[in-house]
Amino acid sequence: MEENKKLEEPYSGPEEKDKKTDRFGKGMLTGIVISVLTMGCLVLGWNVFQRIENGGSLFGAGGGQAEETMAAAENRDSKIERIETLIRQRFLYDVDTDELEEYIYKGIMAGLGDPYSAYYTEEEFADVMEDTEGVYYGIGVQATQSYDTMESTIVQVYENSPAEEAGLKKGDIICEVNGENVQSQDLNEIVSKIKGEEGTTVHLKCYRPDTEEYVEMDVERRSVEMDTVTSEMLGDQIGYIQITSFDGVTADQFKDALSELESQNLAGLVIDLRDNLGGLVDSVVEIADWMLPEGTIVYTEDKNGEGESYESDEEHQFTKPLAVLVNGYSASASEIFAGAIKAYGTGTLVGTKTFGKGIVQNIIPLEDGSAVKMTVSRYFTPDGICIHEEGIEPDLEVELPEELESKAVLTQEEDVQLQEAIKAVEEKIG
Repeated sequence: MEENKKLEEPYSGPEEKDKKTDRFGKGMLTGIVISVLTMGCLVLGWNVFQRIENGGSLFGAGGGQAEETMAAAENRDSKIERIETLIRQRFLYDVDTDELEEYIYKGIMAGLGDPYSAYYTEEEFADVMEDTEGVYYGIGVQATQSYDTMESTIVQVYENSPAEEAGLKKGDIICEVNGENVQSQDLNEIVSKIKGEEGTTVHLKCYRPDTEEYVEMDVERRSVEMDTVTSEMLGDQIGYIQITSFDGVTADQFKDALSELESQNLAGLVIDLRDNLGGLVDSVVEIADWMLPEGTIVYTEDKNGEGESYESDEEHQFTKPLAVLVNGYSASASEIFAGAIKAYGTGTLVGTKTFGKGIVQNIIPLEDGSAVKMTVSRYFTPDGICIHEEGIEPDLEVELPEELESKAVLTQEEDVQLQEAIKAVEEKIG
């Protein structure tokens, strides 16, 4: 799915600076904490993260208190061994030892208390990397996950997708996948369950808030090539570009779309980032560089006050009237773009306040093909604002009527936010 996490939000990239996979993470939550295996596997699990900054121990006292740390470690190991013995002697069902080992690592990351940090198995990591390419086997929806409730809500159903054919709708909350309750699982786990071999089906149960009922359906998995950019002329020389996510294919698709609109005597432009949960930092920076004057697009700062600045050069700049549509599901990379446009004053933001995702995750591959994702820094708009948990206020606040919020596709006449964006561009054209 965002299946781009789709049931793609959010991912960063490998620490080794492979910016093709460097992501400002989307809203993935982790809620499972403990599992046990044999002592040999446990030693591996604990030692991976045994020592952290300045010689402190992840599980015991800080540096200079070796005796206390050793005692704490012995107590921990004794407790783990006791639990393992109880499982071996009394647990009714068969035990998948490989799965237990994986949950040791998942538990370590969950124990950080950060909903954006997680452990990926080798298979989950492969799925995340596949999502960045813009082609996948799935059902054709995009979803986000609530930081507070862990509800996974569909925010976009792609046209002509298996999901649309099966009757899934924007606003549906995913409850079960193939009969398994997934309401407490993170987005990547849900994605891995929904994906599968092409031509097979997945059974979904969803809650539909607008009708207060549960719906169930079988959805076929197919090869889905995601067009992350669509465009058209709206009349009167005003162009429209919608970006659904910032993936590996997006920058080239955007440039092609803008070039095509320019060839049609473009006088002003509306860029639609509503329901765009984010994606690749390289992608959004490349697009922003095409639109902005020379200067900073976004910069990051880690726990040591260090970071990286992403810059726009003077080679390209869009100088015609511009409006950018945003809403509460415009997150992460979308907010980088919207924040830069607002900071430079090169366009008008129209819609509702954005999500407020102003922190950065890196995915760090491990030697066995698995990976960890963790929050490593904050990002700041060019004018020095960190919008995390704050969001970006639009210049023109326009709410969609409640009865239209769950519709997957709005007509131009129904879309009052789009109408206000067009009006803002027309006023600047004069």
